[in-house]
Amino acid sequence: MESFFRGKQEKEKERAVEETLLKEYDRYYRLAYSYVGNGDDAADIVQEGAYQAIYHSDSLQKTEYVGTWIYRIMLNEIFAFCRKKKEVSGDMESLPEQITEDSYQNVDLMRALEKLEEKDRAVIVLRYFEDYKLGEIADVLEENVNTVKSRLYRSIKKLKMQLNNDWIWEET
Repeated sequence: MESFFRGKQEKEKERAVEETLLKEYDRYYRLAYSYVGNGDDAADIVQEGAYQAIYHSDSLQKTEYVGTWIYRIMLNEIFAFCRKKKEVSGDMESLPEQITEDSYQNVDLMRALEKLEEKDRAVIVLRYFEDYKLGEIADVLEENVNTVKSRLYRSIKKLKMQLNNDWIWEET
C-alpha cells in the first residue's frame, strides 16, 4: 500500500514540474539568454534543465517550492554551460567574436553584466530582469537574504563603475 501512495506522490511532483515548466518556459529562456546571449544556446540550456527537472522530480521535497527548485536547476545548467564555454573559448581567443543581440537590449549593460561573477549576475538578473523579490532570490540561490542584499548592492556599484569607465573610455 505504501508503494502505491509513494508512486502517486511522485506522479504529482512530476505533473507539478511539467506544468511549471510549460507555464514559465519564457522566463527560463530569458534567464538563459541573459547569460549566453545566443538563442540556440539558451534553448539548449532550457531543454537540458527541463529534462533534469523532470528526471529528478522525485527529489523535490515540497511541491509548493517547485518554481524555486526549477529555477535553481536552470541556474546550475547555465553556470555549467558558461564554465564549458570558458574552457573552449580559451583555445579560441584569436577568433573574432560574433554577437547577435536583440535590438531592445542595452549592449553596454549586457557587457558589464558579463563581467560580473556568476552569483552577482544572477542576483541582478533575477531582481531586475525577472522581477523576483529578495526573499525569492535567496531561496533560488540558497543564500541568506542579507547576503543577497549585499550582493545586489555590491553588484549595482560594480555595474555603475563599469558603465562609467566604459563611457569615459569612449569619450577620450
